[in-house]
Amino acid sequence: MIHVKNLFHDYSGKGQYAVNDISFDINKGEIFGFLGPSGAGKSTVQNIMTGLLKLQKGEVSYDSKSVKDLDSSFYNNIGVSFEHPNLYTKLTGYENLKYYTGLFSVPTLDPMVLLDRVGLRDSAKKKAGAYSKGMKQRLVFARALINNPNILFLDEPTSGLDPSTANVIKEIIRQKQQEGCTIFLTTHNMFAADELCNRVAFINDGKIVACDSPRNLKLQFGEKSVKVEYKSGEAVKKDILFLEKEEDRATFNRLVNTKDIQTIHSQEATLEQIFIKLTGRELA
Repeated sequence: MIHVKNLFHDYSGKGQYAVNDISFDINKGEIFGFLGPSGAGKSTVQNIMTGLLKLQKGEVSYDSKSVKDLDSSFYNNIGVSFEHPNLYTKLTGYENLKYYTGLFSVPTLDPMVLLDRVGLRDSAKKKAGAYSKGMKQRLVFARALINNPNILFLDEPTSGLDPSTANVIKEIIRQKQQEGCTIFLTTHNMFAADELCNRVAFINDGKIVACDSPRNLKLQFGEKSVKVEYKSGEAVKKDILFLEKEEDRATFNRLVNTKDIQTIHSQEATLEQIFIKLTGRELA
């Protein structure tokens, strides 16, 4: 459905590429995660895909139609949630959404229903400038849904949210996918990506370093381990053992046979650990 091939972008015009030969495809109804630290090129790619940045070099197409040839009807079918909320701060939350409905030539959703879904009904008449960071993030997310889009571009949709509210947003994202919506999710939150995404691409310094399902990436690059807690005299000790290694298997068997085992937990590598392994850098 969405095809990106050999994409480059140079802000300086001096061959210093913020996006450097990126290619990927996104299937209809898929949640595709674009994962990397700040400055890796995530938002640049999203901005090119949504027409906010001019395509310099490469291909971006929707159902074989180039982004260069898309007309205003394209924007009736997409929703965009930005990492940094861009709101009319002197308007209320309700007025922000109501104004936005006038920009579309397709049926739109009831602003109050959306505000209720993201937990902002009680703040509907409050000016957006007085909203907290998390409230602004939820309002921008609700705005992205107002035209009931077929494609969603979500940039850090759970940033600044408490765990309970983040779970509400993630559940709405899952519901949109069940309705057939295709979702492009840019984030540095590997846990959210692991929960939501069918496939993920790791981006670092403008290049994709890996692309697959979270499970396949863990199987390919992760090291399975077992955490064993056991009594040693009066103390409780902990060992983390990698059972693919012969010496760790021998240690595991020795502990099970000779020690008072308290707990045994199997562990798999996280996406963040794999990202660090592949790039040598953390996400923060």
